[in-house]
Amino acid sequence: MNTLLGFPASSATPAFGLLLKQWRTTRHLSQLALATEAGISTRHLSFLETGRAQPSREMVQLLTGMLDVPLGERNALLVAAGYAPMYAERPLGAPELTPVRRALEFILRQQEPFPALVLDRDWNILMGNEASRRVFAPYKNECSTPNVMRKVFDPHQMRPFIVNWQEIAECLMHSVHREVAATGAASLVALRDELLSYPDVPARWRMPDAVAPVDPLVSMQLRKGDTSMAYFSTITQFATPRDITLQQLKIECFFPADSATEQIARRLAESARPIAV
Repeated sequence: MNTLLGFPASSATPAFGLLLKQWRTTRHLSQLALATEAGISTRHLSFLETGRAQPSREMVQLLTGMLDVPLGERNALLVAAGYAPMYAERPLGAPELTPVRRALEFILRQQEPFPALVLDRDWNILMGNEASRRVFAPYKNECSTPNVMRKVFDPHQMRPFIVNWQEIAECLMHSVHREVAATGAASLVALRDELLSYPDVPARWRMPDAVAPVDPLVSMQLRKGDTSMAYFSTITQFATPRDITLQQLKIECFFPADSATEQIARRLAESARPIAV
């Protein structure tokens, strides 16, 4: 019988040990540092990584918590150690998540007349308010993608209308690099590689630059014809989620960076209101 990583069950180093060491290395922790945080001996941690000791379910939970392993990957470590997965992954439309959808709809409405989006881990748009459709509709085309990153990087999407494209794209690429490092998700790795393959994306973006100067705030400047707008955004996530889908959700709210943009957004909202008869 093979393990999740493809190693035979008789392998000297089981899948759990390999996964644990990989996450410890990703988090830049020595065995001593992790063992000290977890309150166990370095010798026991070493035995867990090499397969000389079998972890209890509680030990798996303890170590993955200390390493801040995402919930989906915690399931993989539990299975690799011989235990059933603990965390569910429900679609956003599941009945159990009805209160969550109501909360999301409330946040989207409250953001009016400015745009707001609900995104999944891979930056796909799951929900949006009316303002997001009003404001961004002029920058769509027939093959518009529901993925925020592709909208920005693809020269056939919004990219030609972003005045400060290189500045915005570089910030987004840093975000993707951080999320790849934090989650190790294959889908994010694939998205990162796709974004890097688009025309005129600088080769230096292939590696995150940890020492580059960072501006406190970057606004996306849009221009089409005679209309110019500038928005900055905030990202919000659910606190202490116990579901994989909820842990991965992002709520992006856009705010006008100048008074002219605010006036345009309010004018668009006013013109969209039904006329009372």
